[in-house]
Amino acid sequence: MVAQPQSRSDCHDPIEETARMLRFSEEIMLLLLDDKGGRFIDVPTLSLEYALAGAVLMDLAMEGRIDTDPERLFVVDPSPLGDDLLDTTLARIVQSEETFDTAYWIKQTVADAEEIRERSLARLVDRGILHREEDRFMWVLRTRRYPIDDYATVREVKLRIMGVILSDEIPDARDIIIISLADVCRIFEGLMSGRELKSAVPRIEQVRRMDLIGREVAKAVTEIETSLAMAFVPMH
Repeated sequence: MVAQPQSRSDCHDPIEETARMLRFSEEIMLLLLDDKGGRFIDVPTLSLEYALAGAVLMDLAMEGRIDTDPERLFVVDPSPLGDDLLDTTLARIVQSEETFDTAYWIKQTVADAEEIRERSLARLVDRGILHREEDRFMWVLRTRRYPIDDYATVREVKLRIMGVILSDEIPDARDIIIISLADVCRIFEGLMSGRELKSAVPRIEQVRRMDLIGREVAKAVTEIETSLAMAFVPMH
C-alpha cells in the first residue's frame, strides 16, 4: 500500500508549499539540474527512464487513483485527473483486462519516459522555474522575496531532500518517494561528494525501504543492468 501524504499544519513557507505542488517527475528533473551551468547531471539513461516511469505511478497513487500490494497494482478510482502527465498511464491501467504487479506497470510506463521528461520540462518552463536558452533549460534564480504566486526554486527542492537525508527525522510520504526515485537514477552521486555519499548510504537505504513502488523501480533497473552485463560476457 502506498502511504498518503501527511498534513503539515505547521508549514507556512510559500516556497515550500509551491514546491510540493510539483509532480514527482518535475522534482526529479529539478534535482538533476546543475545550479551553476543550467545543465543536467549526467545519469544513466535507463535509470532515469525507470525513475520517471515510477514517478508517474507514484503520483497516481498519491492522487488516490491506484494502490499496490506485494502482488498487484490495482485501480481505486478510474476518474481522469485532467493532467497530461498522468492520464495516459491511468487510462492504460484502467483499460487493462488483467491485473498485473507493480513491476509490470513500471516497465509499460517506461515506453513513455521521453514524453514524460519533455512534458515535465515544459511545465517547469510554464511555471516560471526554468527557461529555454539556446535549446537548453536554464535555472532562473528566484528568492524568498517573491510573492506566493512565484514558484519554488531548484535550491528549495534540493535543500528539502538533502535535509531529510542528513537528519534522523521521519520523512513524509512525498520525500520518501523522491529520495527513492533519485537514488534509482543516481542523482545523489552528482549532488554529494564521495565521502558524503558513503556516509549517507545507510540513511538513503532506510528511507527507500519505506516505499514499495520505489523498491520495484530499483529492482527492475538492477535486473536489466545485470542482463545487459551478462550479454557482454565473452562466450568460451
